[in-house]
Amino acid sequence: MGTVDNVCMVGSEPLRERLVGAGVDMLEEVGAGQLGLRAITRAAGVSHGAPRRHFPTHRALLAAIAARGFADLIERFAKVEVGASTPREHLERMAAEYVEFAGERPEMFTLMFRHDLLEGSGENLRGITLPLFERFATLVAAAAPTAIDPRAVAIALWTNLHGIAALQANRSLRLVGPATSTPALVSQILALHLA
Repeated sequence: MGTVDNVCMVGSEPLRERLVGAGVDMLEEVGAGQLGLRAITRAAGVSHGAPRRHFPTHRALLAAIAARGFADLIERFAKVEVGASTPREHLERMAAEYVEFAGERPEMFTLMFRHDLLEGSGENLRGITLPLFERFATLVAAAAPTAIDPRAVAIALWTNLHGIAALQANRSLRLVGPATSTPALVSQILALHLA
């Protein structure tokens, strides 16, 4: 494989996508802390200098991997939205999906919220997360129309759900609530915040 192939394309897949894909594939196995640039380039089948054009820093590559995680989560949210007849039902499905995502892909979930690793990466993750939260806040306002401050309710609900998701990601949730299903727990949390 020539140098031009390494820099521009590897096979028919663009180098940037191949590197991100290799990182995504490795992430659950090794964790973000051990996800090194050399290991990713080796898995992608390119020299360790090849990614510099697309990812000037290791942090930039990690942020692109995290962006792929957000894209996957958003896609999952879109799927559960189909068939939801009320904002409350949509919120409940979205919240359950969030917690399930954390349990199924704990390392990705953890990386997505590691702002200490991702800030200043050049990837506009705020451009992904802020509209996502705004959609969530809009659903909360529609599901709790009598709330004095729907945005405060949305923040409280999201932080509660994020805590549950973090417990799910690090396998602690099953220790404190082994008999509680995710949908039942999410339903109880929504009942507390949207009452």
